[in-house]
Amino acid sequence: MWYKKPEWRKVFTGVPEEIDPDSYVVATYYLTPKQGVSYEGAAIAIAAEESIGTWTEVKTLKDRILKLAAKVFMVKEVDGSAIAKIAFPLDLFDVDAGISHLLSIVAGNLFGLGDLKSVKLLDMHLPKDYVKAFKGPKFGIPGVRSIVGTLNNPRPHLGTIVKPKVGLNPEETAEVAYEAAIGGVDLIKDDETLTSQKFCPLPDRVTKVMEALDRVKEETGRTVLYAVDVTADYNMLWKNVEEALDHGANCIMVDVLCVGFPALRALAEDPSVKVPIHVHRTMHAAMTRSPVQGIHMMVLAKLVRLAGGDQLHTGTARGKMERPLVGTKSLLDEYSGVRGIRAINDFLRSEWYGLKTVLPVASGGLHPMLVPINLKLLGSPDIQLNAGGGIHGHPWGTRAGAMAMRQAIDAYMKGIPLEEYAKDHPELREALRHWGRKYME
Repeated sequence: MWYKKPEWRKVFTGVPEEIDPDSYVVATYYLTPKQGVSYEGAAIAIAAEESIGTWTEVKTLKDRILKLAAKVFMVKEVDGSAIAKIAFPLDLFDVDAGISHLLSIVAGNLFGLGDLKSVKLLDMHLPKDYVKAFKGPKFGIPGVRSIVGTLNNPRPHLGTIVKPKVGLNPEETAEVAYEAAIGGVDLIKDDETLTSQKFCPLPDRVTKVMEALDRVKEETGRTVLYAVDVTADYNMLWKNVEEALDHGANCIMVDVLCVGFPALRALAEDPSVKVPIHVHRTMHAAMTRSPVQGIHMMVLAKLVRLAGGDQLHTGTARGKMERPLVGTKSLLDEYSGVRGIRAINDFLRSEWYGLKTVLPVASGGLHPMLVPINLKLLGSPDIQLNAGGGIHGHPWGTRAGAMAMRQAIDAYMKGIPLEEYAKDHPELREALRHWGRKYME
């Protein structure tokens, strides 16, 4: 390739001191070169392809265009592969074109480059001026807490997913919601495969569920959110949103990788959408699961925050999904395993050029025995634990299951072992007896 010539390699390389974080988008990649290609050569291939390069020298490349070249400024070997940092000049990006254009550069053609055996986009730094072009979440953690009533007494939130995933009619869905809400959950959500099928039309479902939650409000004084899944192609997405809000929905949910980041941004920035947006990450593992190929969840989390999600599923330390990898004691440690999930959660809860925070959600196979380990490793109190089977699978039913999960959260926050707390809390005691130690793994 022409950019491998010494005179051109200089165009696509730099040193850390030259990279002004306010003037560059910096992407971090984990790459494995094809045989015969150096680590630096593989990184330069990305920098060239995603900025001003092509497969051969072209006569149209003017000197003034060279300042738009991406620059490789760090390459470090990691167990036969390498972590590379590449700085893309901010002028490369059409900020008004948003996330769609951003992805076309930092996550574009590079995944198919011939010089690479594999490559994974691990992270990206976005300059202040780029981030501030976005409005971000409308509510954030404080806004969600204000609605639920936990702003002045922060604790981990508890959510549930209506189970089975699909098949219940609106009346049955509302009954499940009522029992879960009375039991103590803060949020009830549709599963990611339920929208407005014939057996459970969205308008009827929202009406029945919100009526049930109104009864809970009257009986307990508590406000419980219902995240209605509005995921659909663009024209139907807005129809679903309109119907959900018209029938009283106090929260909506989108499968962000199915509808796209621009759709999430449009929802979050629309003044008529005056409810929090719960973001599901279904399909994410197609990009995130491989340790060597794809896109890391940290990148997706940053995009969700830019686009305006108020809550985001980020993973569990223990649960039913693939167990996070153990750290490798290398440069990859901060991106791997539970440490990687914790880093994502900490980012969502931290200051980011004035954008509101996002509530991390741990979901997938949780039950009361797994509450302490997840809260310890993933951080609390600003986190939400979602339990589906771990609530509805309780031997005494949904209400008792929700009570047991809340009791497990309370026990952790008070520093009391579950077995000790369960002596005076029969719902938790029954949950521990039912699931047992075998479900800790």
